[in-house]
Amino acid sequence: MPLLSRIGSLFFNLFEPLFRLAQQRLGLSRLGWLFVGPNLLVFGLFTFLPIAINLVYATTGGVQLMPFQRPYTGAENFGILLECRDYFDIQTCRKDVFWRAIFNTVQFSLIQVVLMVLLSLVTALVLNRKIIGRGFWRGVFFYPVLLSPVVVALIWKWLLQSQGVFNAALVAAGAQPVDWLTDASWAFFWTVFVSIWAHMGFYTLILLAGLQAIPKDMYEAAEMDGASPWRTLRRITLPLLMPNLIVVLVLAMIRAVQIFDEVFVLTGGGPGSATTFIVQFIYQTGFAEQIHLYGLAAAASLVLALGLVVLTLAQLRLTRASDAGQKAR
Repeated sequence: MPLLSRIGSLFFNLFEPLFRLAQQRLGLSRLGWLFVGPNLLVFGLFTFLPIAINLVYATTGGVQLMPFQRPYTGAENFGILLECRDYFDIQTCRKDVFWRAIFNTVQFSLIQVVLMVLLSLVTALVLNRKIIGRGFWRGVFFYPVLLSPVVVALIWKWLLQSQGVFNAALVAAGAQPVDWLTDASWAFFWTVFVSIWAHMGFYTLILLAGLQAIPKDMYEAAEMDGASPWRTLRRITLPLLMPNLIVVLVLAMIRAVQIFDEVFVLTGGGPGSATTFIVQFIYQTGFAEQIHLYGLAAAASLVLALGLVVLTLAQLRLTRASDAGQKAR
């Protein structure tokens, strides 16, 4: 520590004349901008500038890549995406693949998030108890989070493909192989399963931290009063864990809406468009298809961004309501 202190002192002594000069020129109230300026510059370069460029592409047409070569079309790209004779019949939409992707994303998000939150909660409750090898099991459940989504998808694709491990086991048992990834229903099921398997450990960790923050004396008092485990869960654990549950719910929903990596490697969006989600539609429209429709892809990404903003605002509202409820108690 003394060595680190001397190094730090030497560092600041070298730059002290520059800091004094900056303070004299800028004044004490504006000196902070000198320190946050580089971060704001990088943030603007890689966040605000791409957003502005995306807006330009969304309001222009053609297949040219350079923005100055693209003719201005206004809201035409949004009109193409949203044009439908009957919004309850996807086949009547001009871009039916876009609406199929939205339908798949909504269906996937609802199913996956509900199962993710429930399984994460149950797992956190179990791992919070005094069980044999508790540290080992916590590591086992968190380990998939450390893997790359592409690696996760490749592992499960190796297991599920037509000549994969699962079908080899079925054939060895005398059963018929199953089209795990080429049957629409099974493919959708496995996208949900693999995404939960890959990310559940992260949300379990958040809930586990919330459980460990609950005072033990509350459980001891409930036990002395003769409260049943179910009543203790309903009246103590869940209310005090609600802030963590809200965070897990919103983060899981945002992650589900943005699903791409695992599904792209696992099924490629197929069979047909059974597992095509909104992010994959954006990728295919803008980059994968033979004619690159950058404007249409940019418009679809703005629709996705709007959905994420709504989810973020919902998180803030739910968090504030939960905090208000906690204070009221």
